[in-house]
Amino acid sequence: MREPTVVGTESNGGSVGSIAQSPPPQALLERLKDYGQEDAFALWDELSPDERDHLVKDIESLDLPRVDRIIRCSLRSQGLPVAAIEPVPERSVSTVEERTMDERERWWKMGLKAISDGKLAVLLLSGGQGTRLGSSDPKGCFNIGLPSGKSLFQLQAERILCVQRLAAQVTSEGGGSGSALIHWYIMTSPFTDDATRKYFESHKYFGLESDQVTFFQQGTIPCVSKDGRFIMETPYKVAKAPDGNGGVYSALKSSKLSEDMATRGIKYIDCYGVDNALVRVADPTFLGYFIDKGVSAGAKVVRKAYPQEKVGVFVRRGKGGPLTVVEYSELDPSLASAINQETGRLRFCWSNVCLHMFTLDFLNQVANGLEKDSVYHLAEKKIPSIHGQTVGFKLEQFIFDAFPYAPSTALFEVLREEEFAPVKNANGSNFDTPDSARLLVLRLHTRWVIAAGGFLTHSVPLYATGVEVSPLCSYAGENLEAICRGRTFHAPCEIGF
Repeated sequence: MREPTVVGTESNGGSVGSIAQSPPPQALLERLKDYGQEDAFALWDELSPDERDHLVKDIESLDLPRVDRIIRCSLRSQGLPVAAIEPVPERSVSTVEERTMDERERWWKMGLKAISDGKLAVLLLSGGQGTRLGSSDPKGCFNIGLPSGKSLFQLQAERILCVQRLAAQVTSEGGGSGSALIHWYIMTSPFTDDATRKYFESHKYFGLESDQVTFFQQGTIPCVSKDGRFIMETPYKVAKAPDGNGGVYSALKSSKLSEDMATRGIKYIDCYGVDNALVRVADPTFLGYFIDKGVSAGAKVVRKAYPQEKVGVFVRRGKGGPLTVVEYSELDPSLASAINQETGRLRFCWSNVCLHMFTLDFLNQVANGLEKDSVYHLAEKKIPSIHGQTVGFKLEQFIFDAFPYAPSTALFEVLREEEFAPVKNANGSNFDTPDSARLLVLRLHTRWVIAAGGFLTHSVPLYATGVEVSPLCSYAGENLEAICRGRTFHAPCEIGF
C-alpha cells in the first residue's frame, strides 16, 4: 500500500495534510454509489492532487447510466436459455456450384453500376494491433512478405482503386461520364488511431484521395469483476478495453457518420476485417447479388473445412427465426459433426469470415436495437490491475451481433482459396500466419496468370512460391491477357502494368 500523500504546510492557519484529507467530490461520489461503483474512490486518501484530478476526469468521462445498463444486462443474460438452433435454409444461400455464369455477369454489372452511382461505401474494422504477429503497429500496416512488400492496408486501397476504374469504364461504355469515388470508413481504436492516420498520410493514401478516407474510433468500456464492479488499472484510472468490432454500430452513430453516409447518397456498406490478405473489397458481384435479393444484411461464407474447425457458423435461431452466428466454442460437438443425409455435408457448414454487406437503413436500426438491449459478450480475462492480474470480464460486441435484428439475410458462398487468407498468428504457428496467407495469394494469382496465357519459371517448388498480380492490374483475374499472354515470369515476382 502506498504512503498517504501529505500536501501543504502549517501556514496561514492551514494544517499539514489538509489536501490529503479533503474528500472526493461529493456529487460524483453519490453518482458512483447509485451504481454500486464507489470503490473507484477507495484509495483517494493516498493520491496526489494530480492523481486525484486524473481520477475525477476519468470517472466523469464515463457515461455511467449507459455503462451500468450494459453491465447489468450483460451479466443478467449469462446462462439464460436460448432458442434451439437449426441449419440455415438452402434458399438463403447462393452456392458456388449453383451460381450460373449469367447470374455472375448480371450481378457484376449491377454492382458496378451502383458503385459508379456512389451508392457503396466500404467499412474497415481495423482496431487491432499486430500483437500476435509480434508487432505493436496497427495490423493493417503488416507486410506479409509478398514480392511487392505491400502492407494489408495498401493491398486493400489498391483494390478500391481498381474497382473505381472498372466502375468508371462501365459508366463510359454506357455513354455516361465520370464515376463516383468509393468512400472508405476506417474504424480504429485508441491504440491504433494515431499510428493508422500517420501511416496513411506518409503513404499518400496509396493513391486514393485523402478526402475519400474517414477515420473514426471505436469506443472503450470498463473492465469489471465477476460481481460487476469496476476493476482499477491504477489507483486513479479505471481499467478499460475496446468494445469489440461490434462497437462499430454505436461508433458510427455517435460520430454522426451514419448521417455523413446518408448525405453522400450511400445506400450500401461493405464491411470487413483488416486481417484478410485476399479480401475482395467493394466486390461488385457480391453487391449486385445483395441488391438483387433486396435483403437488409448479407454475408460471404465459406464451407467449414472439418467439424472441429475453430470458426463461427451461421445458424437459424429458433423455428423460422433469424439467421445469426454461433461461435465454435458455443456449438455442441454433436451438432458440429452432424451430417446432412441428403447432401453428405455438415449440417452447420456455413462459416462466418467477417465479410458482410448491410443497407444503411439497417445499420441505423441495428445501432438503436443493440443500444436498447445492451447485451455484450463477456470475455473472461486476466486484467492488469492494482492487485496484479485480476480475473474479470471484458465486455464486447461483435460485428455479427447485427444479424438477429435483420428482417432478411442472404448468404453468398465463396471459395476460401480465392477470398480468405487470414493473418492472425505469427509465423511458426500452425495456421493463419503471414506465410500461409502469402502462399494463398501467390497460388491464386499464379492460376490467374496461367489462365491468361502466361508461363512461369521457378527455382523452388511451385507449391512454395508463385507470382503476385498487382491489384492495380486486376481485381479478380480479369483483363490480364494483354499483360500475360505468351510471356514468361520468374517466380516469385510482382506483375504490374
